[in-house]
Amino acid sequence: MGQELRRIQSRRRATATIAELVEHPEQVIVIHYSCESFYNRPDGLSPRITSIAVRRLHSGITDSFSIHQVAEEKGYDIAALDQHYNQLEKMMLDRFYDYARANGNYKWLHWNMRDINYGFPALAHRYRVLKGKPHVFDENKLHDLSRLLLDLYGINYIEHPRLENVMKKNNFTNKDFLTGKQEAEAFEKGEYVKLHQSTLRKVDIFADLLKRSDGDALKTNTTWRDKYGNIPQALSEIIQENWLLSTIIGITAFISAVLGIITFFM
Repeated sequence: MGQELRRIQSRRRATATIAELVEHPEQVIVIHYSCESFYNRPDGLSPRITSIAVRRLHSGITDSFSIHQVAEEKGYDIAALDQHYNQLEKMMLDRFYDYARANGNYKWLHWNMRDINYGFPALAHRYRVLKGKPHVFDENKLHDLSRLLLDLYGINYIEHPRLENVMKKNNFTNKDFLTGKQEAEAFEKGEYVKLHQSTLRKVDIFADLLKRSDGDALKTNTTWRDKYGNIPQALSEIIQENWLLSTIIGITAFISAVLGIITFFM
């Protein structure tokens, strides 16, 4: 029973969070970044950052911070970018954290950016390695879309890898999109522009997934039981989500009570 109640509570919280983000898009920034592979690193060094994209949910305006753009501005040969990587990466992260500090009051929507392998902690660590002082994000303003979808639809809502499969399920184009493995391969080949384009594409995808999940327009493999669990409390959840049904039940209950009183006095 406790587990089922927690399922309903998680869904309710996710529904409310998604609704708030969609209703106030002017307060939301969507973020994603690409980097060197964080698997199989025998030297133990942190993966280098390649590009970061930030998209304002309300306007769709997207800013980006990338190694190859900084290299071009500084007149470096992109083919020999690796010779100056740390310097260029530091300059890129300088610009990103300036942006983050200027927009610290926004809510930041991301996909799995949770830990030191990949996420806000990884960005901060890499910047400190390069002698920078990272902006400290308010954890209450960080919203993981991957977790929100799990809480909303249940763990069986789509097969692994979830992002690629939910895109297929909803007929998203994969133009410019690279999987995590493909991004790591692109980094090894020095294909920084491809990485940059993939990063830009993903913030657009996340924005679209968020909007479709508000009101259950997103296509998934979720069953009724995945969503609500298998207990009577689920009926209460459905009624609360459907204002018309709730109103009808309320009116019916009121009429029944009135008729009961009339019958009592007859």
